[in-house]
Amino acid sequence: MSSVIEKIETLLVDLPTIRPHKLSMTTMACQTMVIVRMRHSDGIEGLGEGTTIGGLAYGPESPESIKRNIDTYLAPLLIGQPSGNLNALRARLNRHVRGNAIAKSALETAALDAQGKRLGLSVAELLGGARQDHLPVLWTLASGDTRKDIDEAFQRLDERRHCDFKLKIGANPVDRDVEHVAAIKAALGDRAGVRVDVNQAWGEASAVRGIQALQEAGIELIEQPIPAREHAGLIRLARRFRVPMLADEAVADARDGLDLAARGFSGAFALKIAKSGGLQGVLELAHVAQAAGIGLYGGTLLEGSIGTAASLHAWATLDEMTWGTEMFGPLLLKDDIVTQPLNYHAFGVDLPAGPGLGISLDEDKLAHYSRK
Repeated sequence: MSSVIEKIETLLVDLPTIRPHKLSMTTMACQTMVIVRMRHSDGIEGLGEGTTIGGLAYGPESPESIKRNIDTYLAPLLIGQPSGNLNALRARLNRHVRGNAIAKSALETAALDAQGKRLGLSVAELLGGARQDHLPVLWTLASGDTRKDIDEAFQRLDERRHCDFKLKIGANPVDRDVEHVAAIKAALGDRAGVRVDVNQAWGEASAVRGIQALQEAGIELIEQPIPAREHAGLIRLARRFRVPMLADEAVADARDGLDLAARGFSGAFALKIAKSGGLQGVLELAHVAQAAGIGLYGGTLLEGSIGTAASLHAWATLDEMTWGTEMFGPLLLKDDIVTQPLNYHAFGVDLPAGPGLGISLDEDKLAHYSRK
């Protein structure tokens, strides 16, 4: 008899960050993860993670709603279903549940982890095989203090941990943000690439002014300068400037990607398993981008080690990540809930080895940080 899903447990886990992390919509001092433990009738447990940024500051799902919706609506759809038919599980969730992409991603990750353990294969192997086992990782400078950000960048360079940096801007007036970014790029010079993420904070007129100045300062990529739904404006900006635009919140899944590509967008797409409802959905988006000649960037919602590992398994199957990845989430946290942290070195991170995600829980740490 084939294995079935027997039980799905969700835990809210609160981990403090190493420093305040300032974005245009919020400042974080703690990250809350929803950890999924999916148990199967053959005794195998799969792990998943659903994580967002700043409660409801980033999007329509909060950690609390992710947990409640999995417990109340999504988990009952999966209990008793065959463990190994991942396409059927995904189709069942999508047929009965609208939206809830982060919750679906956490469940798909757990199902893939369990199937990999069952078959003795990594998640990347389940997805067709890894084409790379070490991926580049940039670091986000988000203290909000120019001098602190410069010092932090040089420290990361000297440690050979990161050689590209992203700056979170948009919370301040355009001129002040541009001055902040330009000073950091001038200090780093040719030692490091610098990009910015505006997190939808500008209108199109402000974006024109800000991007022109950032382009002149030598910034190499502009992420989501205007609101997500303003596709036409994003395309106009992409056509107007030499510096490429990176679509993030504007492109969640393959349908969004097809729409932007068909309307003439050029630049890059930020891939995130959480936006796309899981690993299979994000790879569908990646393949649309590749067919359209649009660059790829491995994005994060600042997941911990479980969600970061899941993303790495997806990115590893792709032939090229033009703009690298930002899978630094675990490094932003003061502690971890896994027995073997991810291995960051040589300006990147290793793909975890072993069956499934290659990740196991530290039960004592999990109990310590789980919300009571």
